[in-house]
Amino acid sequence: METLIAQILNGLSLGSIYALIALGYTMVYGIIQLINFAHGEILMIGAYVGYFSVAVLGLNIYMALLLSMFVSSLVGVLIERIAYKPLRKSGRLSVLITAIGMSLLLQNGGLIVFGTDFVPFPQVIERIPYRLFGGRFVVTSHQILIFAVSILMMLLLQYIVGYTKIGMAMRAVSYDKEAASLMGINVDNVISFTFVIGSSLGAVAGVLLGLYYQTIHPLMGFMPGLKAFVAAVLGGIGVIPGAMLGGFLLGIIEALVSGYWSTTYKDPVVFVVLIVILIVKPTGLLGKNTSEKV
Repeated sequence: METLIAQILNGLSLGSIYALIALGYTMVYGIIQLINFAHGEILMIGAYVGYFSVAVLGLNIYMALLLSMFVSSLVGVLIERIAYKPLRKSGRLSVLITAIGMSLLLQNGGLIVFGTDFVPFPQVIERIPYRLFGGRFVVTSHQILIFAVSILMMLLLQYIVGYTKIGMAMRAVSYDKEAASLMGINVDNVISFTFVIGSSLGAVAGVLLGLYYQTIHPLMGFMPGLKAFVAAVLGGIGVIPGAMLGGFLLGIIEALVSGYWSTTYKDPVVFVVLIVILIVKPTGLLGKNTSEKV
């Protein structure tokens, strides 16, 4: 039982990061039905901005997070305006290929700019163990920070989407772009703002991954990006609560596989989960079947 609880706590920390990344996927998909496969590289850029903010500029972790969010959101908007906007009326295959191309471009650009070495991420807070229930369970200060920041970002996103004018505009555009445009909503600005939020969440996830694994490298966003995509599909792509649920479930599954089986199989199991969910419930756990008018 003690091992089970310990692995669940580890899974919640890692799953909260997956949930943040999955939210970026699901928001963009909900607005323009695009799987932004370059989202993992936005995560990588945010991690490196966080690294330079702490190691070079001497900022604390919270200022580093804000700077990472700002830079990553700019990169996200540039990608949307340069790569995706000209193809908005093209077929989905063209946009998908472009997204994969942007991912490869940013990966190789990162290798050129940052090099191929793993870089130790500054440990901005002391890794203090906290013993719970008479010392039976241990939670570290890093796990608490990662979980707290992730939950705060999720709550902020829920507030923006549910209780602000821009959130109302985002929901309107997700339902019907043409009708939203006729009602006076600037669809281009709404889409750009969606990329700002998604990229900001990716940046936070990148910094938290640096704290979690204690290293960063230019290809660090590839596998977490794929796993977060699986989490988004698991919960229901395009559904914000589904992305959160999928992220936490995937983190717990990965932690349990690592703890009770082997770390060698944690990645294959993730994609087995994807295959199973696509066969059993393609819309995801919280997704709904929708009929398309012809």
